[in-house]
Amino acid sequence: MKSNNVILIGMPGSGKSTVGVQLAKRLNLNFIDTDLLIQRSQEKTLQAILDEQGYEALRRIESEELMKLQLNSDLVATGGSAVYSEKAMEHLGQQGTIVYLQVSLPEILSRINDEASRGIARPASQSMEEVYAERTPLYEKFACLKFVNESTADIEALAKQIENL
Repeated sequence: MKSNNVILIGMPGSGKSTVGVQLAKRLNLNFIDTDLLIQRSQEKTLQAILDEQGYEALRRIESEELMKLQLNSDLVATGGSAVYSEKAMEHLGQQGTIVYLQVSLPEILSRINDEASRGIARPASQSMEEVYAERTPLYEKFACLKFVNESTADIEALAKQIENL
């Protein structure tokens, strides 16, 4: 592993928070969910930020929060739109190993049943299929490691892959 920090990226519903908590325990790292950092700093939900200020504002706020992170034995679950900020991704990449939790579109759609209230940073007219098509190349661009997380995540296998980097 290139450092003692791990950063998870991927689509909403890819399991960043769920896998992140388990993986942080396995790797003995602190767990940070950047969606929660945003909600705490803004004192509102992601969906409220979207409703009041729009998706560009949420992406900007997310980038600002990511740029503030100084990692030390941390596992970070980013928001799905973190990859829109090249600067923030470079900042995170300098501090740790970026892992892309890769999940097929049908699986994402089956996992997300509260799309309207989930706080997904996208234009209102953009479908999840379009979000997936737009973001997938960005996830692949920034990832040091891709991990397929289709059904039940094999945390042990993922931990070993990260440790062997």
